Amino acid sequence: MKIDGHVHTLFCPHGSNDDFILYIEQAIKNGFQSISFTEHAPLPEGFIDPTPEKDSAMPLEKLDDYIHQLKELKREFKNDIEIKIGLEVDFITGYEKETEKLLNDYGPELDDGILSVHFLKALDKYYCLDFDAETFDRLIHLTGGVTNVYQLYFHTVWQAVVSDLGLYKPKRLGHLTLVRKFQKLFPENNSHFYWIEKIFHEMAKRDMELDVNVAGLRKEYCGEIYPPENIIQMATQQKIPLVYGSDAHSAKDVGANYDDFLKAIL
Repeated sequence: MKIDGHVHTLFCPHGSNDDFILYIEQAIKNGFQSISFTEHAPLPEGFIDPTPEKDSAMPLEKLDDYIHQLKELKREFKNDIEIKIGLEVDFITGYEKETEKLLNDYGPELDDGILSVHFLKALDKYYCLDFDAETFDRLIHLTGGVTNVYQLYFHTVWQAVVSDLGLYKPKRLGHLTLVRKFQKLFPENNSHFYWIEKIFHEMAKRDMELDVNVAGLRKEYCGEIYPPENIIQMATQQKIPLVYGSDAHSAKDVGANYDDFLKAIL
């Protein structure tokens, strides 16, 4: 099947207001047989979003409506395209139990899920790694260097993979190399293969999938897929299933750069 496994929606506070229908029609137009809506899950209880507008994730009070609308659309388009109801769940160090509770409450309603790391803890404060270049630069200064930011990021990703988040923990790891979003501004020459090999080893043990996310191609200071081809090859050697993800935050980006995905995995 031709699948877009990472798509956001009008329920994303930092995305577009494009209706679900527009996303679905774009997927059908581009020849996809399946689309997985994976909106940013509500942040765990007690966690304060460190971004200025507090708009990193869907509010909890909108989650039921999100699920309800997608159930209706699944029925409406059942003869045209497979629609999956999913969430992109943030792993946040120190909030594992709260995340597990959210998943236990809503997991039975979901068809799919992505486990991602956006937030890093440095000196007892949380920062949104990919919010902007200034935040990334702040992390560099707090941790003592860009290499240390990468180490902290990949260690947190490893924690996400091995963490016990209960029965409904997502089985797909999102944009593994998100830390490279600002690589043109803050070059880092250490490949960090040690951590990546550890992550893939644990993913293989747990039958996890890898989100091959083309959004990095659309980012000014990145210019590559998350993860790049050499790391995709490492995942292939571990027999980790690869799933294309547009990471679309507007309907026009559903299916974007699919040819680049194919070139990277073949």
